Amino acid sequence: MPLNIFGSALYDTVELVGNITNPLDDYLLEPSWKYMTTNYSRFTISFWFSVIIHEISYFGLCLPGFLAQFLPFMQKYKIQREKPESVDGQWKCFLQLLFNHFIIQAPMISGLFYYNEIMGVQYDWESMPRWYMLFFNCFLCLVIEDTWHYFIHQLLHHRSIYKYVHKVHHHYQAPFGMVAEYAHPIETLVLGAGFFIGVLLFCNHVVFMWLWMFVRLLETIEVHSGYDFPYLNPLNLIPGYAGVRFHDFHHKNFNGNYSSSFRWWDWLFGTDRQYKEFVAAQEEVKKKE
Repeated sequence: MPLNIFGSALYDTVELVGNITNPLDDYLLEPSWKYMTTNYSRFTISFWFSVIIHEISYFGLCLPGFLAQFLPFMQKYKIQREKPESVDGQWKCFLQLLFNHFIIQAPMISGLFYYNEIMGVQYDWESMPRWYMLFFNCFLCLVIEDTWHYFIHQLLHHRSIYKYVHKVHHHYQAPFGMVAEYAHPIETLVLGAGFFIGVLLFCNHVVFMWLWMFVRLLETIEVHSGYDFPYLNPLNLIPGYAGVRFHDFHHKNFNGNYSSSFRWWDWLFGTDRQYKEFVAAQEEVKKKE
């Protein structure tokens, strides 16, 4: 009985929060959304809008890290301060990104339109899921993508194939935001498949596809940023979140820390051992100072 009461109270609370009226809905969001669905085709919304959102989100999220290199007071947050970004390195990364985004990823995104048509994914305002379900499903997508990423990423480090594919991404031992999607085209296809698994399982509205895209970009750009803001980054509040130091060590060390979002798989299989030893050694140095 107490469990039933708790469950009922929790459900009522979620419903209450979910039903809170947002003033922006009536005066901005709903009219704008309905204008979009009325004046643009489903293909334009599903493909072109997705490409635009991806590009704006990607380079917009990379911008703070890019600007940080020019601000002296930000350097205390840089993890590998002995390896500053170079103009040539950033330009090379940018050019490869343009190729990956428009030659590799854009065709992958176009496939979502046909998936949406076959599976009956909704576009209208009235069918939009509750905000808490959108975020909950995004969390599930992170878990699924992290699992895919861990095992495929570890496979890409196998000595027989590493130098042909994944070595491209490891060109940067001290990563910066744009490095997140700097990769060999084959890696873009194979690791990128982890993103689409969540779409296939949970996407019932085009807005979810866009939100999941943004969340995934936020996560991967953050862990590649090279800057650690331990008390300012809300992502660190997620239980088991890997974070920028965890992945930065992977680029510095080349081995271990194969997960993308969480530490669970690395902990389970012991592939975070070298990282734990590194952190312990740093703690000893701090104690002696």
